[in-house]
Parts: sequence; C-alpha cells; structure tokens
Amino acid sequence: MIPTNIVVHQQSKVLELGYENGTVFRLPFEFLRVVSPSAEVQGHGPGQETLQTGKREVLIANIEPVGHYAIKPSFSDGHESGLYSWDYLQFLCENHEPLWKEHLDKLAAAGLDRDTPMGGAGGKSCGTH
Repeated sequence: MIPTNIVVHQQSKVLELGYENGTVFRLPFEFLRVVSPSAEVQGHGPGQETLQTGKREVLIANIEPVGHYAIKPSFSDGHESGLYSWDYLQFLCENHEPLWKEHLDKLAAAGLDRDTPMGGAGGKSCGTH
C-alpha cells in the first residue's frame, strides 16, 4: 500500500502514515531510525547489523520522495542513507511492536540502553559509510 498522507509530527516525534482505506499508523522517529534499511544500520549481509543506540531524541529534519516507491528521511543525527520503500514502511507499521521489543531485547543482551551514545560497545561502523 502507498500512503496517501504523510505527516511529520516534530513535537511528539512520530511519522504519521495515512492510507486510502482510512488506516493511520504512527511510527516514532527513534523506531524508524533504529530500523533504517540502510547498509550503515543493516550491514551488508546477515550478522553485520549495527545495534543503534542514543537515538531517543532524534528528529526527522526532512523527507524526500524517491521515485514512486519510497521516501528518504534525513535524521537530525546526520543519518540520511535509508530508503524506506512503501513495502518496508507497511512492514514496519504492521510489525512495530514486535520489532521494537526485539530492539530493546538486543540492547539489554548487549548491556546497553536506548540512551547509550553511539560509538560505545554497540557503535561500530562498517567503515564504508
């Protein structure tokens, strides 16, 4: 599904996606940032993901359309390489709660929390971005 309405709510830090059937989803900026589809976050293959921390206060500074298939948000921490396809956004909307729980569980397993600055134990980089 392609959203018919996209609203950036800076104060509440959520991206609102409205669809033709009347369905509305609200995805927190922090969530969108930590599940970015970019190679910087997801890695270049299985097991190469970089656990994202310190993103609680991240904002979306800008959103650009990418063709007719995606959006490219620019986040306040400088991250702007994730292309969020309509299919990926729908997946995030439908799976927000379990994906968020999975992220929090990974943080706990690594001895980190949402506010740990990147560059600490979980802040490695692939070195190419």
